[in-house]
Amino acid sequence: MTTTLLTGLVPTAVLTAEKFGDVPNAWIFPEEAAVLSQAVDRRRREFATVRHCARLALTSLGRPAGPMVPGDRGAPTWPEGVVGSMTHCDGYRAAAVSLRLDVAALGIDAEPHAPLPSGLLRRIASPSERDRLAALRHTRPAFHWDRLFFSAKESVYKAWFPLTGTWLDFREAELALDPYRQTFRARLLRTGHDDEGRPLHTLHGRWRVSRRLIVTAVVHRLTASAHRTRPPPMGPGSTTAYGWR
Repeated sequence: MTTTLLTGLVPTAVLTAEKFGDVPNAWIFPEEAAVLSQAVDRRRREFATVRHCARLALTSLGRPAGPMVPGDRGAPTWPEGVVGSMTHCDGYRAAAVSLRLDVAALGIDAEPHAPLPSGLLRRIASPSERDRLAALRHTRPAFHWDRLFFSAKESVYKAWFPLTGTWLDFREAELALDPYRQTFRARLLRTGHDDEGRPLHTLHGRWRVSRRLIVTAVVHRLTASAHRTRPPPMGPGSTTAYGWR
């Protein structure tokens, strides 16, 4: 299985693909091209490359790779029975996909390992969150905790929105970073429910810093009872692995 920066951040039921630059002449569907009618060239390249990554991951999953046109709030559309997430930043594009029978929701985000723009942290973090980040900066001042914090909240939202269909403000997820386990927990301050009707109180994620990039991932798993109702594999293309890489 191909190793990516996301390897170890997501369970083996999630398949990923990544690129560290744009794919020359990456092909997109006419429906996708229509979305880019007013886009600049840079936007076209990153849009096409991240969808190239998504189609690679979908092919590995054994699912068709049709048009993935941005829908509500910019969330891409995925094939029936598939959950997924995409991300891109300078020098990096990636996608992650899974069968909905294995994973209820997932979100990934990548950011440069660099400071956040001035003033942004105060808009996205509560006073208690800023206090915790200040304590982390005291222990490792060269690490850009503010950018990691932003990326983690982006991953939380990318998992939340397709699952609930509702907006989640940055201030509606109270985030705590664990610098030792390289994990984070988001306490949700807005009411929401997952596919099984369970209330969503928290979402959990993992993070990694490598190649001057910060990568975060949130995966919301199904319950054990849901897994027991999963139909048997249908052949070589099926995904049956569980657990963390």
